[in-house]
Amino acid sequence: LWWILAGKTAAGEARTFELMARPLANGRALPQAVVTVANDGETLTLSVGRRPAIRYQYALLPAPEGASPLYARGGFIHPIWSPSGGVLTRIQPPDHYHHVGLWNPWTRTEFEGRKIDFWNLADGQGTVRARALLSTTAGVVFGGFRALHEHADPQAPGAPKVAPNAGWQVRVWNADPDDDACIVDLVSTLSCATDSPLTIEKYRYQGFGFRATSALDDATARLLTSEGKDKSNGNATRARWCDVRGPTKDGQAGIVFMSHPANYNHPEQIRIWPTGMNEGKENVFFNFNPAQDRDWRLEPGRTDTLRYRMLVYDGSVDPVRAEQRWKDFAHPPRVTRQ
Repeated sequence: LWWILAGKTAAGEARTFELMARPLANGRALPQAVVTVANDGETLTLSVGRRPAIRYQYALLPAPEGASPLYARGGFIHPIWSPSGGVLTRIQPPDHYHHVGLWNPWTRTEFEGRKIDFWNLADGQGTVRARALLSTTAGVVFGGFRALHEHADPQAPGAPKVAPNAGWQVRVWNADPDDDACIVDLVSTLSCATDSPLTIEKYRYQGFGFRATSALDDATARLLTSEGKDKSNGNATRARWCDVRGPTKDGQAGIVFMSHPANYNHPEQIRIWPTGMNEGKENVFFNFNPAQDRDWRLEPGRTDTLRYRMLVYDGSVDPVRAEQRWKDFAHPPRVTRQ
């Protein structure tokens, strides 16, 4: 049972609600879904009211014209729209064809004695494919979907072999309708697809990745982490959250990326392109990486979970508000049933 809590609940305060059953009044209709999901056979578009929030590409998207067919990819989110309609992501940019909006592969892994790179697709070592769209949900409080992604090893004897499965659960919340913001949650569950373990080896970039629109660059983008680091000095530091913002054709907008305390190696280290890197190219990239400084071994029969939240907004967000939103995510109210 889900509902939107009116008013404010102070820290340490308890509120009690009573659930009662009664007949629906004559002529009164059940509430219509506010967060909707539209499926066109290749993508899902999740909207809050009439405003699109995100689009999930589950069908295989071909490689850009003239590029290696190995760059074909599905199982990512693009666009992410700000509440006013500004696009914040980019896919298949010429400098990194394998960057696809918001995506979640691993760069350095070991599986059955083979080294596999699921990130740099042109190497042909591995790829990620959207295996199944499991369910969609529309509702007054949230809408979303569940999908299964396979990390496939084409080097395996005989045929491509799935190493880990990655389940995605994505929810867009009907929150803060008057606050020029949208909340998106992404939960990724990792499990071995065979009786063989998979080791995610430490490497500087992998995991939860975001490629920004080309409108963001050294001159226009602002990055700020929970520890007060920015684009010049934030790379390889640890952060609970990171605010990324800049111009769009519909005005200033951004995303506060948040990592959950239960994630492996939290607070995770981040990968960003420092000021001056890739000069002359679109150069805003952000990455939560739980395996930047250590290996992470996935064992058969066990499921590991990574949770992330995105506050997508228009205008700007001050650090106090960003920290409060992270606390709401990391330490939600405790609910008991009597």
